Amino acid sequence: MKAFEVRNSFGIDSLTLVGKPEPSPGHGQVVIMVKAVSLNYRDLLIVKGLYNPKISLPFVPFSDGIGDVVSVGEGVSRVKVGDRVAGIFMQKWLFGEVTEEKAKSALGGGGIGMLSEYVALHEDGVVHVPGHLSYEEAAALPCAGVTAWHAVVEHGVKPGDSVLLLGTGGVSLFALQFARMSGARIIITSSSDKKLEKARALGATDGINYRSAPDWDDRVLELTGGAGVDLVVEVGGAGTLPQSLRAVRMGGRISLIGVLTGAEGEINPRSIIMKKIRVQGIFVGSGEMFEAMNRAVSLHRLHPVIDRVFPFEDAREALRYMEGGAHFGKICIRVN
Repeated sequence: MKAFEVRNSFGIDSLTLVGKPEPSPGHGQVVIMVKAVSLNYRDLLIVKGLYNPKISLPFVPFSDGIGDVVSVGEGVSRVKVGDRVAGIFMQKWLFGEVTEEKAKSALGGGGIGMLSEYVALHEDGVVHVPGHLSYEEAAALPCAGVTAWHAVVEHGVKPGDSVLLLGTGGVSLFALQFARMSGARIIITSSSDKKLEKARALGATDGINYRSAPDWDDRVLELTGGAGVDLVVEVGGAGTLPQSLRAVRMGGRISLIGVLTGAEGEINPRSIIMKKIRVQGIFVGSGEMFEAMNRAVSLHRLHPVIDRVFPFEDAREALRYMEGGAHFGKICIRVN
């Protein structure tokens, strides 16, 4: 079979198509013929050596993949040959709270990666995906979808709430769809008026171009009558968090997810204290959350937003496209 490995050194140019033995299922395992994978910003950082430079080379990257079960090992009862399944982002986080052991089981971080024609996973580490989705749409779910579900739905967004979303990447657009499904008002930011128009078409109530309005937190306060939003889905990190703290209401919540503007910076905790803000770190979610999200996706016939699909051989070009930041929604790779 064919797979991509990061070999010899980190970097997009080090991503190399190689031949590997096709896996056989062990006890409790299933072998998946991977049909599609999707890219996350984490994948780009891992390939470039910026996420964890201590990962041993070579390794197969990418956490998100969907495919058909082609063989099962002894003792498997949850899935059968022919089922369409996706891998859970953290293979051992099935339910409950995350632990260090569960976090270490994340796919695409030096252990098992999904950028391969075939992958063997434990049956507990896969979930069935909604039948109305294409392979590429389903491949968008494991990281970005579950992260947004955790940030929005698991934290109790309800009709009439206001939600601020930063940017138009995969997590933010899933959060837009889930917030709209929950009956919330949605304010979204972008550097592109064209992307803001697309976001409004998906259900965003208001859009703010942060290039023409760099003090976008002031604009959020204007839109909410000076009160601020109930929830900020914060994917920017240190560069945007101070403004998010201003934009959230007294007693509001910030779901802290990403570090697109960097991980280092000084944050004054005074507003967190004085406004009684709850800042919650979000690190994807459990298999239980994944299955709950899939039930809602099926019920509402929701379709993930796919920006572009690359052929398997163009995996490096897909990463460079993500690096350029022009995408709206998820970038996918068709494998088989």
